[in-house]
Amino acid sequence: MASNKKYWKSVEELNENSSIVETLQQNEFVEPIPTDDFLGDKETLEASSTTRRDFLKYVGFTTAAASLAACEGPVIKSIPYVIAPDEIVPGVANYYATTMADGFDFANVLVKTREGRPIKIERNDLAKNGGSVNARVHASVLSMYDKNRVQNPMIDKKEVSWDEFDTAVAQKMNEMQGKDVVLLTQTFASPSTSKLIKEFTAKYANVRHVIYDAVSSSEALDAFQNKYGTRALADYDFSKADVIVSVGADFIGDWQGGGYEAGYAKGRIPKNGKMSKHYQFEANMSLSGANADVRVPVTPTQQLMVLKALTGGSASGLPENVAAAVAKAKAQLRKAGSKGVLITGLPDVEAQTMALNYNANSVVMDTAKPRMTAMGNSQEVLNVMNGVASGSIKGLISVGVDPVYSFPHPDFAAGYDKLEMSMAFSMKPDATASAAKMVAATPHYLESWGDLQLKKGTFSIMQPTIRPLFNTRQFQECLLRWTGGGDKKYYDYLKEYMESSLLGGTSWNKAVHDGVFESTAQVTSDADTTNSNNLELESSTSNGAFVASQGGGMELTLYTKTGLGNGSQANNPWLQELPDPITRTSWDNYVTISAADAANMGITNENVADGGLNGSYVNVTLNGVTIENVPALIQPGQAPNSIGLALGYGQKDGIQSEMQTGVNAYQLYSGFKAVQTGVTLEKVSGTHEFACVQLHNTMMGRDIIKETTLEIFNTKDKEYWNPIPVVSKDHEEIAVTSPDADLWDSFDRSIGHHFNLSIDLNACTGCGACVVACHAENNVPVVGKAEMRKSRDMHWLRIDRYYSSEGSFEADLEKKESISGLGSSLSEYGEMENPSANPQVAFQPVMCQHCNHAPCETVCPVAATSHGRQGQNHMAYNRCVGTRYCANNCPYKVRRFNWFLYAENDEFDYHMNNDLGRMVLNPDVVVRSRGVMEKCSMCIQMTQKTILDAKRDGRPIKDGEFKTACSAACETGAMTFGDINDEKSKVHKLTEDKRMYHLLEAVGTKPNVMYHTKVRNTNEA
Repeated sequence: MASNKKYWKSVEELNENSSIVETLQQNEFVEPIPTDDFLGDKETLEASSTTRRDFLKYVGFTTAAASLAACEGPVIKSIPYVIAPDEIVPGVANYYATTMADGFDFANVLVKTREGRPIKIERNDLAKNGGSVNARVHASVLSMYDKNRVQNPMIDKKEVSWDEFDTAVAQKMNEMQGKDVVLLTQTFASPSTSKLIKEFTAKYANVRHVIYDAVSSSEALDAFQNKYGTRALADYDFSKADVIVSVGADFIGDWQGGGYEAGYAKGRIPKNGKMSKHYQFEANMSLSGANADVRVPVTPTQQLMVLKALTGGSASGLPENVAAAVAKAKAQLRKAGSKGVLITGLPDVEAQTMALNYNANSVVMDTAKPRMTAMGNSQEVLNVMNGVASGSIKGLISVGVDPVYSFPHPDFAAGYDKLEMSMAFSMKPDATASAAKMVAATPHYLESWGDLQLKKGTFSIMQPTIRPLFNTRQFQECLLRWTGGGDKKYYDYLKEYMESSLLGGTSWNKAVHDGVFESTAQVTSDADTTNSNNLELESSTSNGAFVASQGGGMELTLYTKTGLGNGSQANNPWLQELPDPITRTSWDNYVTISAADAANMGITNENVADGGLNGSYVNVTLNGVTIENVPALIQPGQAPNSIGLALGYGQKDGIQSEMQTGVNAYQLYSGFKAVQTGVTLEKVSGTHEFACVQLHNTMMGRDIIKETTLEIFNTKDKEYWNPIPVVSKDHEEIAVTSPDADLWDSFDRSIGHHFNLSIDLNACTGCGACVVACHAENNVPVVGKAEMRKSRDMHWLRIDRYYSSEGSFEADLEKKESISGLGSSLSEYGEMENPSANPQVAFQPVMCQHCNHAPCETVCPVAATSHGRQGQNHMAYNRCVGTRYCANNCPYKVRRFNWFLYAENDEFDYHMNNDLGRMVLNPDVVVRSRGVMEKCSMCIQMTQKTILDAKRDGRPIKDGEFKTACSAACETGAMTFGDINDEKSKVHKLTEDKRMYHLLEAVGTKPNVMYHTKVRNTNEA
């Protein structure tokens, strides 16, 4: 029974009418503190510059506590919802299906939002033909929070209202009647937009629509249109291929829009003793070449000869080794029959036609439902470029493109300034928007409505996931208003159009919810809105891409890097800092050159004392156009007498200073062809500092990446090609997995969940999507070029790339094992550090291995890092004092030390240092401070969320529900995450696969990350 006794602190409290008691209840002090007596009167006090320290000296701590007005903390105002939306629950993520389409990347995605903020891009698993959710697509959420965006419509550099803008446009369009006005747009692949453009050009007959793809596929489109009557690109399902022969097509990269890696990887995992065979003939070392079974370096001119030889011609004139490889590839294709496929990336209609004809009976190529994501016609675009430069075109309306930056005509910018009418629809103040007289501020795709047909018969919905951050308006809504639509919203127009023409039996709400649907409806495509049908398409005889120049010179292949693509997201720090999968260099583009050509020209690359990579500069000249001071990077595997250079860099307008990197290679994009002959290089003075994160190029014969051939895999026991390492105990060799080899007492891990991550080296293409997804999920900071150069990158996940020093990794191993004696060791180990002229390449994602016997945990003096029962290695950031003992003791070198405070620090002017950019941060993951160690957490916030959701629903967790950011992002299925205590799970089965091994297993750390031995198909036909 509770006591009813009353207690009091003083006798005064017994007097109920005491004023002192009442005062004490409201305030700690009975009398007001006489600050005026010793700090002067109130007016003087308010004007005083007395410091807080002096104040404490005068009045002591108790008095200071009462005068909180002198030292109040900052107030951050939070404004609550007036009416809380039903769908938003604080702390719980919402997901929306939408589609990215920026004219270069097209992808069906899911958008994760928290409290109304889009914070992460995921793959939409309902989309079977939805493009590739690559590194750029994952990073696109950050581009929405770009502080440099155009925030209002502008006329003559002054911000105006949309009403004023509409009035000015109407007046200008009337003035331009009878004059040549061009509407220059990206490929939209949007049926409703095509309909709107037709309505607009019908109202203004002097306006003609021209589609401009900054990175052109015009020759492939011309070849397909000549053969099949539709302006589109053939689609390919490489999972059906037994033999793939690529001539200059980086189909794992961005060739014809990319997105082929998932199908390719399915055929590359050895099943039932079989896997596909891949030949690659190319000049630049590409992702496709790096993953090929046989890679042959050939110049672009030789590539055309190779293609002719493969399709029935002669191999005469080709070097002996190339001719031999062509003969083998030809035999393999013949044996594969309809399961063989031949593709090419040559910007030549003749070459593209040869490939289409060869694949006519291939099950791999799909021409009935082609891709609709590129529509540009080079001849039309050249006419526009020359027309503006000459003055014959009087008005240019650009939408989603930046011709002032990307057109190669040296006089185009001057001609653009002289236009009577220049209007740019743009999200950022790029070179064209900066020069335009009228700028229409457009929203990001995450703020927009739209429809798309990425592949014939498959349609997608684009829906906004946040209200527009700025005073922007979609291009489609502008057209609707300017063609007499009044105040009708594009959303209403879109919904009416979809319901009347496309949806069929699908409801509007279901289409928006799923993001994708299929329909047999025939719709207007982008190409139908142009006058391209009146133009004479390029034929195999009219094309002259490979006419060798009179002066000889080198052959240049212009390409797009995995990070920046065509350059439309150049202001995105996640992409700038993403190391290139091949060169492992970030924050740059550069001329790639072979070691032989570099030696002839005196071009050098060298590692310097601070751990960085330095290189020479060259001037690159083509047809009288010179790009000065281009860094030169010596690239193993580059075909002699050829060079490569990435597009998309060198932008200045609308790009903050830290991201104004590289040189503008579009200046050399003559005729919008990716291959140029007659290019001259000249070495110039100066030294360039690269931000290269991996300087050791080879494995030196070690088994970091285990690999074997398909023949050995099929005929030998596992112990031969994937042996378990042994250690010595009592002078006897025992397996490192034996309990006798342990220094640790293990605890029972069979209860509850125990997480493992499996990485299949046959399926990993090195694309880097997982790296950016990890950045987004875990608030990984961007550190900038200077810090990257000092090896202070903060990526929680890296993708190591290794070259062989001999012709193959197998030959490396033989050479290492043949070393005998000190002299041989010194010389031959030195040779093994240098990649061969045409190396084999292997990729390996490496993150914290979450070791069950973790060496980091034993050396931490403050127990900041410890092991969880679910197999994850935990980091308590508040405990970490930054001794870095754990990093020293980690054999995998996966721990990252915060040398600086990267958030809210003016020294690092990236997204974490402005209010807009910080909106992308994931509230489930803390932003780390200076002086602590951080590393992969195996996305513990995601695993715990899955466990809590299942617990709330009262159900068991299904296999595949557990995910990490990297495993969820992996298009190829190389990464599989799950609970190995669930014996029915896929990851449990993978632990028992004969290809499974652990990285540096001999160390005895017992990691929870496992790898699967890489198998190469060396079988001949």
